[in-house]
Amino acid sequence: MGVQVDSIEHQLEVLRRGTAEIIPEDELINKLVKSQREGKPLKAKLGLDPTAPDIHLGHTVVLNKLRQIQDLGHHVILIIGDFTGRIGDPSGRSETRKQLTEAEVLANAETYKEQIFKVLDPNRTQIVFNSEWLGPMTFAQVVELGAKYTLARMLERDDFSKRFKQGLPISIHELFYPLMQGYDSVYLQADIELGGTDQKFNLLVGRALQREYGQEPQIAITMPILEGLDGVQKMSKSLGNYVGINEAPREMYGKIMSLPDKLMLRYFELVTRVPLSEIKQIAQGLEQGSLHPRDVKMRLAREIVTMYHGSEAAQAAEAEFRKVFQQGELPDDLPEVLVPAKEITEGRIWIGRLLVVLNLVPSTSEARRLVTQGGVQIDGQRIDDPAANVLLKEGNVVRAGKRKFARVKLGS
Repeated sequence: MGVQVDSIEHQLEVLRRGTAEIIPEDELINKLVKSQREGKPLKAKLGLDPTAPDIHLGHTVVLNKLRQIQDLGHHVILIIGDFTGRIGDPSGRSETRKQLTEAEVLANAETYKEQIFKVLDPNRTQIVFNSEWLGPMTFAQVVELGAKYTLARMLERDDFSKRFKQGLPISIHELFYPLMQGYDSVYLQADIELGGTDQKFNLLVGRALQREYGQEPQIAITMPILEGLDGVQKMSKSLGNYVGINEAPREMYGKIMSLPDKLMLRYFELVTRVPLSEIKQIAQGLEQGSLHPRDVKMRLAREIVTMYHGSEAAQAAEAEFRKVFQQGELPDDLPEVLVPAKEITEGRIWIGRLLVVLNLVPSTSEARRLVTQGGVQIDGQRIDDPAANVLLKEGNVVRAGKRKFARVKLGS
């Protein structure tokens, strides 16, 4: 497939959208000119180590950039790091990462592939596994690869440098991770490699190795790390400030509506397909006061839910949100949960235990925190005491936080 006849200026505008760095941009322009002149698409690669099976919006920042490159007509190669994943990328780590088994990596890879195609076009995406070329390498070839890079340069990497200065262990196999990722670029003869800002060192190793092997070096495009719903720390499942792309439409919509206003435009730019011209108009409307932040955030939530579940699901999620949060009504699919009689003493139950039994929180410590923050209600009445033993009746509606509800069913 030939590259589309988009002007170089248009391609640059698309490629610059939301990026942290393009290293170096002048070489990118030369590649784009050559690609257009010869009618030959550029090869853009992204490597993913399937160390965790679920993808959230933070992961889609770089996937969206890859989709934009795809839509410009260039060739997209997605590398599932089934070989490098067994080592685990030490980027940003203060300790050696636990190595995964081959079975764990492959199981995660299958889940990754299912979710990735919610962003990328499966008909225009080449998927490869880097065990294909890294696995068969002889020890002599590995030594040859190691000779292409110096230890001094490897220790320039921030996490290695800190660990070395602090006397913390750095395993030899970790030093090979950037070399293997860089060799992926050599093997595939990549023109562009994408990654988060935490991948900058690894991407530049790829450039260096390509030169060593007599190839034209790739362009490194780094994307910012997306802040989570707390507006401060990076989006992370372990921090609970994430939006998973497989989450139900209502949950996804509600989470986006909890996003701090200051992050709305950043999310529009990094995780939606809304044109930059429209985003600029939204920014002007917010600044001039002609657009209400609530309406803008609802547009953002609608755009994101539509991307992963379709427009009908997005409209239904928005209608449910308006009903529950703006009109104060109960959700249509309010779950009825059995509270066994053994959990109740003289008609009462500790509020922390009740929330756990109703599957509204994962632990009593989380229940205490939620009650203390004023986030728990029974039949519309707020519970303020985390030690309260509440009187329970058939049909009580318990609310935990903004989006979780349950109706009590008493057991015998």
